[in-house]
Amino acid sequence: MHAKMTKPAAIVVAAIAVLSVSLLAGSSCLALARPSGDFSIVGYSEEDLSSHESLAELFERWLSRHRRAYASLEEKLRRFQVFKDNLHHIDETNRKVSSYWLGLNEFADLTHDEFKATYLGLRSSVGDGGSGIDDDDEPEEEEGYEGVDGASLPKSVDWRSKGAVTGVKNQGQCGSCWAFSTVAAVEGINQIVTGNLTALSEQELIDCDTDGNNGCNGGLMDYAFSYIAHNGGLHTEEAYPYLMEEGTCQRSSSSEKKWPGSSEDANDDAAVVTISGYEDVPRNNEQALLKALAQQPVSVAIEASGRNFQFYSGGVFDGPCGTQLDHGVAAVGYGTAAKGHDYIIVKNSWGPSWGEKGYIRMRRGTGKRQGLCGINKMASYPTKN
Repeated sequence: MHAKMTKPAAIVVAAIAVLSVSLLAGSSCLALARPSGDFSIVGYSEEDLSSHESLAELFERWLSRHRRAYASLEEKLRRFQVFKDNLHHIDETNRKVSSYWLGLNEFADLTHDEFKATYLGLRSSVGDGGSGIDDDDEPEEEEGYEGVDGASLPKSVDWRSKGAVTGVKNQGQCGSCWAFSTVAAVEGINQIVTGNLTALSEQELIDCDTDGNNGCNGGLMDYAFSYIAHNGGLHTEEAYPYLMEEGTCQRSSSSEKKWPGSSEDANDDAAVVTISGYEDVPRNNEQALLKALAQQPVSVAIEASGRNFQFYSGGVFDGPCGTQLDHGVAAVGYGTAAKGHDYIIVKNSWGPSWGEKGYIRMRRGTGKRQGLCGINKMASYPTKN
């Protein structure tokens, strides 16, 4: 039995249905790609696109699922226009691309410009789009793991299954991707060396690592590694919880210091994970990246500002994307898909509802030195004795 719709809600749905005409004009409905035959993967079905009313109802279900509410009817109608435009792009792409698919995720009511301004955050002091590296640079010689025989590398590695990766986190509307990338790599090497998987504090980096990094306005992973190595380590997430905004640095030498939201037994001295330093992976050298990744999770930088990246929902992503680095993430493994597509497993910081439960498989072996989306250009990893 269906619940009776209230009059205000009915008016809103009717208004949205009228606005949906522009999306459906010229055809009875949008064509729909069927990734693996499962409509739940992309978040909509042919039936949803079959009429003005069903399209409006799709938007209402999306609002309910993502608990979205707007301050006014005007704003809701404006967001519906954005939703329609994004849905059109998602469906058009799904009809053309076969190796991956897009879906109606939580970003479906954001314009592409709004998304880019909010959810990225890699910053370069050099000013060439976030890398300081030219795409034409020759591959650098290997150093850190130069003794590893490339021919003997395992065919696949997944640090998640080895217990070296914490759950997917969410940076929220704060350009702190650099902190999440750093922390994922440090959590990984700490587990590999000590056997303990401990969630660490991105918030401490945002608040306290101000020598080159700029909180929610961007930063670089190498600067963050340096901060951790030279300041006695990094506190746990429990001791110094994430706020999704910049705060005042609460690091203290006092063992009695507590932070808002921290557990009662968390203190400044007892909950610290240290590293010895960090190493840069030779740039534009995929083999060097794989050698490092076979040993531990690695911080990498990519260009994630493409519209397809915004709505990625599954499969092996192969672009399109450029190589102007604007987002910090963590590579946590590599493998080969059933169709023979080689990929790198990347942990993102946009929550578990994005992509493949918060991850994306990015195509490797593209033949381009800089790698897909520039992933080979600026990789690094922490060291721990």
